[in-house]
Amino acid sequence: MPGGEFLNPSTPPPPLGSAEEEAWVWNQIKSEARCDADAEPALASYLYATILSHFSLERSLSFHLGNKLCCSTLLSTLLYDLFLDIFSNDATLRSATVADLRACRFRDPACVSFSHCLLNYKGFLACQAHRVAHKLWTQSRKPLALALQSRISDVFAVDIHPAAKIGKGILFDHATGVVVGETAVIGNNVSILHHVTLGGTGNLGGDRHPKIGDGVLIGAGATILGNVKIGEGAKIGAGSMVLRDVPPRTTAVGNPARLVGGKEQPTKHEETPGESMDHTSFISDLSNYSMLLNLPLRNGCQRSKLLSRWLVRIRKKQLYGIGSQAYVTFSDALSGHAGRASSTSSSTVIAEAIAHADAAIAIACSC
Repeated sequence: MPGGEFLNPSTPPPPLGSAEEEAWVWNQIKSEARCDADAEPALASYLYATILSHFSLERSLSFHLGNKLCCSTLLSTLLYDLFLDIFSNDATLRSATVADLRACRFRDPACVSFSHCLLNYKGFLACQAHRVAHKLWTQSRKPLALALQSRISDVFAVDIHPAAKIGKGILFDHATGVVVGETAVIGNNVSILHHVTLGGTGNLGGDRHPKIGDGVLIGAGATILGNVKIGEGAKIGAGSMVLRDVPPRTTAVGNPARLVGGKEQPTKHEETPGESMDHTSFISDLSNYSMLLNLPLRNGCQRSKLLSRWLVRIRKKQLYGIGSQAYVTFSDALSGHAGRASSTSSSTVIAEAIAHADAAIAIACSC
C-alpha cells in the first residue's frame, strides 16, 4: 500500500491526540490484516492469532510482545498478563502507542501499513516494551523492569534503561544498536536512527545522560554523551560525536560535532526535522558546486577557478558535514587539478578534474 493511502478512505485520520484516534488506528490495522490474510493465505493463521482474534489494540500488542519476548523461564502468558494490565490501566501509554504507530506510518516511506509496523517494526515494539518496563520501574518493581530490559536487548538489539523517559510520537528507524542511558530524556516527535548512543561520559553517578528536545532528528551512528541538552527541533548528523549543548533548530555534524554556520551565528531551520526526516537540508553549499559543474566545458578555466574559490569559501564557513578523510580527498581532487585545468583548454583535463571532484563529493556525502 503506498504511503499515505488507507483502506478506509471514507474515514480520514482524526486529529492527533483525539479520543477517536485509537479506535481509528485499530480499525485500520484490522482492515489491513484482513486484506493481507486474503492476499497471502500462508499468513492467515498468524494474522488471526496476532490481530484479528483480539478486540482492542492493547490486547493485540500485549499478545504480540508476550510471544516476542518470552523465553523458557519468562512465559508468554505471564508477559501477556503483565503488558495487558499496564496498557489497559494507563490511557497515557495507549495514546503514546498510537502516536508511535502514526510516526512510523507517516515518516518512514518503507512502512506500508499500520499492521506492518505493529507486527514487524522492532523499533516500535522495543519502544512499547520499554514503556512497560519504565512503568514497572516507577512502581518500584525494578527487578522485573531490568529483566524486561534484558529481554528487549536480546530480542530487538535495542538497549534502553527502564528509568529513561521517552515521550510519544517516537520513531526508532531500523533501531539496531540503539542505546539509551538511565537518566536520558527523549521528548515528543523525535526520530532516531540505528546505532545511536545516548550515553554517559564515565563512571560517575547522578544525572549524566543527554536530554533530547521535541522534534529532534538524530542520524545513524550518532553518539551523544553526557548531560547535554539537544534543543527543540535540532538535527544531529549521522556519525556525529556530540559533547556539548546544541541550540534549538540548529544542525550539529562531525566528530567532534560543530554547529553548521559556526558557533556564534549557527544556521537555523524552520521545519521540524524529527517529523520531516530531512537529513541533508544543511548542505546548501553543494548546490553551488552543482551549478559550477553545469558550466560549458569551453569555460573550463573559469570553472576551475570558481571551484577553487568555492573550496576556500567552504573552509571559511566551516561546513563540517563531511568526514575529515573525505574532506582531504575532496580538497586534493580540486586543488590537484585546478592548476592543470587553468593552464590548458583541454576538455580531457577538465573532465578528469570534475570526475575526481564528483567522486570525492560522493564519498563525502556518504560519510
